[in-house]
Amino acid sequence: MNRIPSVDLKDFISNDATKKQNFVDAIGKAYEEIGFVALKGHFLNHELEENLYKEIKSFFDLPIETKQKYEIPEIGGQRGYVSFGKESAKGKKEGDLKEFWHFGQYVEDDDALKAEYPENVIVEELPHFNSTGKEAYKMLEKTAKYVLRALAIHLNLEETYFDQYIRNGNSILRPIHYPPITEEPKEAVRAAAHGDINLITLLMGAQGRGLQVQNHKGEWVDAIAEPDELMINVGDMLSRHTNNQLKSTIHRVINPPKELWGTSRYSIPFFMHPISAMKLDVLEACIDKEHPKAYEDITAGEFLRERLIELGLIK
Repeated sequence: MNRIPSVDLKDFISNDATKKQNFVDAIGKAYEEIGFVALKGHFLNHELEENLYKEIKSFFDLPIETKQKYEIPEIGGQRGYVSFGKESAKGKKEGDLKEFWHFGQYVEDDDALKAEYPENVIVEELPHFNSTGKEAYKMLEKTAKYVLRALAIHLNLEETYFDQYIRNGNSILRPIHYPPITEEPKEAVRAAAHGDINLITLLMGAQGRGLQVQNHKGEWVDAIAEPDELMINVGDMLSRHTNNQLKSTIHRVINPPKELWGTSRYSIPFFMHPISAMKLDVLEACIDKEHPKAYEDITAGEFLRERLIELGLIK
C-alpha cells in the first residue's frame, strides 16, 4: 500500500446502515494493511483549529525562561512543557528536534482517577491558552470515541466496548513545535522512527510534507492530509489487544530540505489512552492456529510505565 486511505466519519454517524458499514469496512481494512487513515467529518471545526494554532504559536514564542517555569520533571513530562531535545524514540540516543506541551484529562465524577492524574498546568501569560486547549481536547476525544466504536464493530465486539475504558482515560493532547534547524543535524531528526504507545492517535498538522509511514515492504510513504482531515493511526496498545490484527505502524517526521530549515513546523497529536486499569490481554476473537497469542497479559497503566521508562521520560 503506497498511499493513506481517506474516510469520512459522517458516514459512520449517519442513519444510513450501508454508509456506516462501508466506513467500518474501509477503516478496518486500512488499519489491517497500513495502520493509518486520513479522516474527514471530525468534530474539530475550522475556527477552533485556527484558535488552537494561534494559542500554541503564542506559547512557543514566549522566552525560554518563561516556558521553563511550566516544566515539571518529576511527573515525567505528563503535563505542561517539555523542552527541546528531551524526548528520544525507543532505542535512540539522540533527542528529537522538538519542544512540546501536554494537556491531560479533565476528569469527571471519579475522585480516584482525579488523584491518579497530574493537574493540568495553567499558563498565566496567555488567558485563552488553557480554555482553547480544553475545547480541542474534548472534540478530539469525541472523534476518537466514534473511531473506536467503528473498530469495535470491525472486531465483532459490542459497538460501545471501548467506551467504558476511554471515559476519563489517560489521554494526552500534545502541541509540538519543531523549531527552525540552525545547523546540520548529526543524527537527530524532528521525530525518529517510532510506534505510538496508546490505542489510537489523532494528528492535526499533517498537511505539509514531513510525516512518513512505513508500509509492509519497509518503504517510507508520505502521509499528507487534506486541510479538513486528521491523520489517525493505531497505537501499540490497540495492536497488542488485537494480537496485531490492527497494525501499529512505524512512522517518523523527517527534516525538511535545506531551503526550508529556517521554518518552524507545528503538529498537534491527540494520544487516546484508556484508563490505567484496562486489561490489554489479547482478545480471544483475535487468536487462532495461524495467529497464536503473541503477548503476555498486562494493564494499560503497566504498559505505559514501561514505555515511558524506555523513552527516558521517567526513571
